[in-house]
Amino acid sequence: MFQLANPWILVCLPLPWLIRYLLPPANVSGGEALRVPFLGRLEQLIMAQENKLSFAMSQWKRLSFYLIWLLLVIAAARPEWLGEPIAQPRSGRALMLAVDLSGSMQTPDMTLLGMQADRLTVVKEVAKKFIEQRKGDRLGLILFGSRAYLQTPLTFDKQTVLHMLDDATIGLAGTETAIGDAIGLAVKRLRAYPKESRVLVLLTDGANNSGTVAPIQAARLAATEGIKIYTIGVGADSIMVPGPFGTQMVNPSSELDEDTLREIAELTGGMFFRAKNTEALAQAYTMLDQLEPVLADQVVYRTIKPLYPWPLATALLLSMGLVWRRINRGRAYAG
Repeated sequence: MFQLANPWILVCLPLPWLIRYLLPPANVSGGEALRVPFLGRLEQLIMAQENKLSFAMSQWKRLSFYLIWLLLVIAAARPEWLGEPIAQPRSGRALMLAVDLSGSMQTPDMTLLGMQADRLTVVKEVAKKFIEQRKGDRLGLILFGSRAYLQTPLTFDKQTVLHMLDDATIGLAGTETAIGDAIGLAVKRLRAYPKESRVLVLLTDGANNSGTVAPIQAARLAATEGIKIYTIGVGADSIMVPGPFGTQMVNPSSELDEDTLREIAELTGGMFFRAKNTEALAQAYTMLDQLEPVLADQVVYRTIKPLYPWPLATALLLSMGLVWRRINRGRAYAG
């Protein structure tokens, strides 16, 4: 569908005609003037050249100026083409992901596609599927280690979030774990959105041992802001490792503070998930889809294609043609 963004500018269309017919001609006689000894001869040359111009050429020149003005006014009115209506589901959720990048996330106690893999690799693969399934949510990404950093602000652009998550590496934010700082940063970014839409998914494999804010203190602040926090503890609880007397069973997740993560979730009305393997982590994200469903709201929008460059370019070409013709006439006179 065609429309004009600024249709009121069309009132300027008759302006050249009004100026031509309403204003009196300029008075070029009288007053101080520069005496030119050869003025008579110059007037004769000008009249001789003007007599050579046909009436049709004079009319064409006048119409060209009018056409240029018409095109410029149309371009200023900003013509545009509206595409077909497109319905986009929108939940209104503001969902922030906080991912632990501390040194322990490189522990290879998980499996992916039947092969041994470190925790971060598995987290990336499972989180990607979760992100891809979100429709209409604003998504953001926080990476934390010794400090918390906002990697991606809340956005509808899932591809950017996926790209930033894929680029995350162990130690990028330090080797320790600042859970409280990650929650505090999420609160700062989420508080600008409606309370019923604020969600934080925090994923870690350790205990808070860095940062300036205590996790429980940050959780209480999140609760006052209406932010739900879903915490996920990642890491196997037992693996076989070689020792001085043969292989022995150890717990690679001994540093995981499940009690604190569970309390954080309870304080904010969220839930704690324990992901001991890839399947459990995938199940946690599946449950998150059920707990934080996509609402049925839809936003209808139309793509807008601006058309003003066409009349603007045409007016420019016509103007250049008139200037070029005037230059050639000047050269002919000089010759």
